[in-house]
Parts: sequence; C-alpha cells; structure tokens
Amino acid sequence: MKELVEVIAKALVDNPDEVAVTEKENGKNLTLELHVAPSDMGKVIGKQGRIAKAIRTVVKAAALEDNKKVDVDII
Repeated sequence: MKELVEVIAKALVDNPDEVAVTEKENGKNLTLELHVAPSDMGKVIGKQGRIAKAIRTVVKAAALEDNKKVDVDII
C-alpha cells in the first residue's frame, strides 16, 4: 500500500524527492501518512478534494484483498 501511494503522489507533484509515506498499523487498521512539499499540497488535494478522494478510493480498493481498513492522511 505504501508503494502505491508513493507512486501516485510522485506522479502528481513537482518535487517528487520530497514525497514521503509513513505507515502506522493498528490491528486491521492501517494509516498511511502522505507528506509532500507545501507548494505541492494543492496538486495532491485537487479542486474540492477530488484527487485526494481518488487516491483514497484506489488504496481502499487495493486493500480489499488484504481485508484491512486503510486510511490515507495528507499532511
């Protein structure tokens, strides 16, 4: 999951070197924290949060195979 979020985010931003994803696992819950440069925050969130919502949807669909609940936080 971590790699999936990282690949998507690096494709969207101008500074791919500043993209970092950290995992926090708590039982069946997994939280992925996406860190990007402040100047790229708008590109990752998108108008009215559409890109962020799409990233979360793709990750949740991929997590169905593992029977895990995944949350993506953009920080």
